[in-house]
Amino acid sequence: MYVGIDVGTSMVKAAAFDESGRELAVETRPVRLSLHDGFVEQDMEEVYTAVVGVLSALTTAVPGPVELAGLTGQGDGVWLVDGEGRPVRAAASWMDGRAHELVDQWLADGTFETVFRRTGSAMFPGCPGPLLAWLDRYEPAALDAAATVLYCKDMVFQRLTGIRATDVSDASMPFLDPRTRRYDNRVVELLGLTHRRGLLAPVSDPLAVGHARGEGLPSGTPLANGPYDLPACALGAGVTAPGDGLLIVGTCLASLVGTTDLDLSGEPAGLYISTDRAGYWLRAMPAMVGTAALDWVLSTTGVHHDEVDGLLAETPPGAHGVRVLPYFAPSGERAPFVEPRLRAELTGVSLESTKADLVRATCEGIGFAARHCLEAAGLTGSLAVCGGGTRSPAWMQLLADVLGRPLRVIEGEVGARGAVLAAAGRHGVSLDAAAWTRPARIVRADAGRAAHYAKAYEDHLAHLHSARTRARR
Repeated sequence: MYVGIDVGTSMVKAAAFDESGRELAVETRPVRLSLHDGFVEQDMEEVYTAVVGVLSALTTAVPGPVELAGLTGQGDGVWLVDGEGRPVRAAASWMDGRAHELVDQWLADGTFETVFRRTGSAMFPGCPGPLLAWLDRYEPAALDAAATVLYCKDMVFQRLTGIRATDVSDASMPFLDPRTRRYDNRVVELLGLTHRRGLLAPVSDPLAVGHARGEGLPSGTPLANGPYDLPACALGAGVTAPGDGLLIVGTCLASLVGTTDLDLSGEPAGLYISTDRAGYWLRAMPAMVGTAALDWVLSTTGVHHDEVDGLLAETPPGAHGVRVLPYFAPSGERAPFVEPRLRAELTGVSLESTKADLVRATCEGIGFAARHCLEAAGLTGSLAVCGGGTRSPAWMQLLADVLGRPLRVIEGEVGARGAVLAAAGRHGVSLDAAAWTRPARIVRADAGRAAHYAKAYEDHLAHLHSARTRARR
């Protein structure tokens, strides 16, 4: 069997596949986030213990040798470890907002734009540049005690194999020059981190490979480190051609479009993710909040997830005038623009508004945000969709209508699937990528509803423009 490991923000997963790409079994473990005053952190030992737990359960449940394993996980954040890969402090998550004042400063003085023009990375509070600069200013002892600043999957890879490395996809934000595929030392200098340069993990190009040392996976199992979850999902969804795109409807609402054109001249936003194929990038617009926005509304209104489809059927497009700007993250928004102080807004609500109105308006708002991101990323070809949101047929139909295009719905553990395909390519194992990435179904837009949402999308952009103006005051 082939094993894919996906170390997510709130859930750690391991999936087993046969040679044809059929999903045999999945094991999951939740992991906690600590949120307080804009700080969002995770316990690295809890995360690693969850990885070992899901792997042990999976290999027990599915008999037979593990031919190959691939590893992916959440990107960004700061995971400080010692020489053995063990934590020196809690991990600062990609959702963390503590460094927003630094990002504001860099936006004002031009540093933000300069970094984007050099690397194609639009910094946001939860990415390594601002977080490291914040830690250097306020917690220098933590950096003094660390041997390496890693990303989530890299910490797991080092603990499983003993190898200290990252890959070009994770390193893309914000220090990697996408042309040379090496760290840009001028960017390190601009962020005031030259004296911390030695903490940056070595970049393996192509992906680092190693062998498991016996925790979770059988000793000697071939393992590959990366890419991180966004490009891994693109591989798992079969998005490998320029112009084709992927929308991940998960905790983070991520839009990715394949490209061979490295254009650093537009509005600084999102990033260009380097891949194992030199000269081919993923233009990524990873918005901060996807299903997390709907989860908040459901929790606040006392609605269960299994009620969503029924509620979407109870109220028409437009949700009786209720509108939601779905920018719920404590660190603001990062794509397709950077606005650290932007917050969610609910408008058009009255005593006559229902739970169904609020749920539909939230789903519509997330759809408008997705359309904005996909347009900015340059989508011209087919669009695949994956993530937890695909479990709702009604939401998928709403998304197709809002986006005005058919959706290739990819189900199952898409990130883990992509991690296996990446590992297979690195280890020279031949797998049928077309079979592994075949969509479960195609969802087509309704022409009438698509026309309604085209106008509503323009209203959304106007509302967003006003909200961004207020956020800067």
